[in-house]
Amino acid sequence: MHGLAKLLVIADDEQIRTNLNTILEFVGEHCVTIPSSDIQQVDWSQAWSGCIVGALAHPTFSDALLTQLSHSNHIPLLVTSEFTGAVEPLTNYVGELELPLNYPQLSDALRHCQEFLGRKGVQVPSNTRKNTLFRSLVGQSKGIQDVRHLIEQVANSEANVLILGESGTGKEVVARNIHYHSSRRGGPFVPINCGAIPPDLLESELFGHEKGAFTGAITSRKGRFELAEGGTLFLDEIGDMPMSMQVKLLRVLQERVFERVGGTAVLKANVRIVAATHRNLESMIQRGDFREDLFYRLNVFPIEMPSLKDRKEDIPLLLQELLTRLEAEGGQPICFAPRSVNSLMEHDWPGNVRELANLVERMVILYPNSLVDVNHLPVKYRYSDIPEFQPEMNIFKSVEEQERDALDSIFADNFSLNEPQLDDYNAPQALPPEGVNLKEMLAELEVNMINQALDAQDGIVARAADMLGMRRTTLVEKMRKYSLNR
Repeated sequence: MHGLAKLLVIADDEQIRTNLNTILEFVGEHCVTIPSSDIQQVDWSQAWSGCIVGALAHPTFSDALLTQLSHSNHIPLLVTSEFTGAVEPLTNYVGELELPLNYPQLSDALRHCQEFLGRKGVQVPSNTRKNTLFRSLVGQSKGIQDVRHLIEQVANSEANVLILGESGTGKEVVARNIHYHSSRRGGPFVPINCGAIPPDLLESELFGHEKGAFTGAITSRKGRFELAEGGTLFLDEIGDMPMSMQVKLLRVLQERVFERVGGTAVLKANVRIVAATHRNLESMIQRGDFREDLFYRLNVFPIEMPSLKDRKEDIPLLLQELLTRLEAEGGQPICFAPRSVNSLMEHDWPGNVRELANLVERMVILYPNSLVDVNHLPVKYRYSDIPEFQPEMNIFKSVEEQERDALDSIFADNFSLNEPQLDDYNAPQALPPEGVNLKEMLAELEVNMINQALDAQDGIVARAADMLGMRRTTLVEKMRKYSLNR
């Protein structure tokens, strides 16, 4: 903590303020001590290295202070055991100090404040740009740079484009970029999901219909080809189009004319076709599920979108863009701690950018105006362990007492000697005449449970600890005790 800004100490008892000031100065920490009546004079935007709050005489000051600390979540917060306010919901709450202070406890607490400051994220500034279209392809990875280059190459031509890639990679974003940078940008961009429309209605959706063409057609209706006149028609999930419609689409692509369902008038199709699919069309051709001639008509200029797991270095930039969009739409600002960003970069993202966008929206709803650290992420996104601050209460306990508490935490909710569950773990129902070595039996059971939890969570200690209902640090100690190296 040396060389950082001053600590702010708030307590109404003058003797406690003096004692804290003396102790902190002794360990090399500069501090400012004030009573709660002076909190309105504090410059909370200053880069304080931490805030220690002791007992406050008046509840009104306590509430006002907690409100201010919730807004100033860049300042790590420590409270003494005499403080009665509800600090657990605060994202900058680091831990509690037991009085009287001892050096190991204080040193540990100050180290956790330093770690909090080290992982404090930078809040994304508000962006006032209009977000009607997400036109920017965010990222600096080679894969996304290649996609941007291909868009620049093909945008001003009239060539059909086929965008390939997994679901959620942003294929429609690419299609919109192609339209926006083309000479047809003044015309409409009309998307249609070929897999979301029933086969018997798809023809009407694409080409329109005349009045009375089928039951329920009480008026004439334009199809997507007519609606996209002079612009771009985006055929999403083209691999899900039924074979009967593939034949009709092929004719339109070849002749550039079509008729409405139930009509005889020939209409010209002045549109540019951009198609997309997550399927392997060449494999579908071999199975007879997709027409080869249609494939070559669409595949004039292919663009392959990289999956998010292949460009994880773009995740920080994507987070900034997604947060900016949500804030522009009225969402509350949040910031991701570097440690949580690193954890997100360990995930494989089967849902790609769409999955990331959904996670960011969930975090904005759950933690508005807050710092999002690893422990705030859903369990499956936690790939790094978080140092947990624990008051030095256990330093006076014997090793046997700590082991007993750890055993109780593991087995209290899951095992009962009066229940038949122990059959599953080959435990005896009654004590045999020759007796048992209880310590060895419990140790074997404990090792078995820890190994199962680690296997189930792919060796990630934090998740295994959650599964066993214990602290991560307790599980680490158990693994060290039993030499369970992972």
